[in-house]
Amino acid sequence: MHPTTRLFQACRITLFTRENCGLCSTARSVLSDVWDTRPFQFREVDIVKSEAGPQWRELYDFDVPVIHISKSSAPEEEPQSVSKAVRLMHRFTVDQVTAKMDEVEKTS
Repeated sequence: MHPTTRLFQACRITLFTRENCGLCSTARSVLSDVWDTRPFQFREVDIVKSEAGPQWRELYDFDVPVIHISKSSAPEEEPQSVSKAVRLMHRFTVDQVTAKMDEVEKTS
């Protein structure tokens, strides 16, 4: 039996990306590998195309891919609260993502 599908996907991962980004494709692959063993809620934000894009583009224009990891019950990310985000940037591994997920799940 599964531990209640990991508490109903206790984490949400938001991937900030842009079109034609090789590192973003690699990041998607890493997140897919994480998903295989530890499902999570997922949201992708294209910093060029999305409605909120201009604000995110200003923050992450030269840093994509970036992931924010939060509790699934937390409000959606806002650019003004980015300093509080649990995040990884550029290149990251499955182990780094799962370690950050553990960190988020342990916070109250």
